Amino acid sequence: MARDIVRGIRAGLAAAAAAALVAVTLAAVLAAVPAPAAAQSLRSQFGEVRERYVPTIWVDPDGCQHWVMDDGSEGYMSPNRTRDGRPVCVRGNPCHVENADTLFATGSWQIGAEGRRRLAEFFRSAQVTAFVIDGHTDPRGGYQYNINLSMNRANAVAAIGREAGVHIADVRGFAYLYPVAPNTTAAGMARNRRVEIFCIR
Repeated sequence: MARDIVRGIRAGLAAAAAAALVAVTLAAVLAAVPAPAAAQSLRSQFGEVRERYVPTIWVDPDGCQHWVMDDGSEGYMSPNRTRDGRPVCVRGNPCHVENADTLFATGSWQIGAEGRRRLAEFFRSAQVTAFVIDGHTDPRGGYQYNINLSMNRANAVAAIGREAGVHIADVRGFAYLYPVAPNTTAAGMARNRRVEIFCIR
């Protein structure tokens, strides 16, 4: 009886030792394997989140006021939104509007010598901190065509501003989304083909 008990104890100890050896070996193997990408990403994010933020209010190129908390949280000061979700901010009317027909040939974003001279003179004479350039079109040609055209035209005007040595805070193309006149007449469409320049003072 005593021998059977001793054998049972020895067998149990051997099994426990084998299990411990397997556990140690497995732990060593797992330690050598790189952590999953998600875990590495989380550690990286935690490192960035620990950056120190100073609570403040700042104004973007549209004149929209943003609040920032000391944990990095941010939001708009104004709760008001337009129907398409844009915040209602304090930005006023454009300080300069160029009719696209006086700057560009149909379907083009190349600006002629007279248009370049006129724009350069405007940018140099405006006593402001920065500019925001918005391009607009009429609806002919469809959305994708016009979003590209309006953006290219806004960029062409912005390039002249940069050559004149001014700061361009933002450049945007809106296609035909924000008409200033009905697109039901030729005169209305001509008014909508425009580049708006907003001055940030």
